[in-house]
Amino acid sequence: MAKNTNKFQKNNKKENIFKRLAENRYAKFQYEISETIEAGIELLGTEVKSIRNGKANLRDGFCSFRGSEILLLNVHISPHKNVGSFFNHDPLRNRKLLLHKREIIKLKSNTEKKGMTIVPLSLYLKGSWIKLTIGVGKGKKLHDKRQSEKQKTVKREINSALKR
Repeated sequence: MAKNTNKFQKNNKKENIFKRLAENRYAKFQYEISETIEAGIELLGTEVKSIRNGKANLRDGFCSFRGSEILLLNVHISPHKNVGSFFNHDPLRNRKLLLHKREIIKLKSNTEKKGMTIVPLSLYLKGSWIKLTIGVGKGKKLHDKRQSEKQKTVKREINSALKR
């Protein structure tokens, strides 16, 4: 008997649903991102609730190394409002990123180059897990920012001309 090969057959596996919770648009303006990596993040329960409510700010965040760990610094996650202050978290605490050892070694070697830094790009839900995309980038100079702004306006004008 032939197997049913219906293209529209439902899959029993859970599909990964991506929902963006926070984004650092400023990082793409300030840095020339050369590489991106998806990382897990070590969070407390009240932090998870706040992030799911969209109360995270990645704008001033950066990553640093402590021994063989990589930490996320200066990312503000607002305290959860329905919990007492005793059980709540510190909004600017250092959070550990969950990466494989070989990825940490690779990132460490990349940042030892002059001017390279690790910045958080976006925070999103992947299934039920909260993930963070980090990027290795080099800071742009003022003339680089102007050049990228010119390129954006040219692309925008070309697209609008093609639509007409």
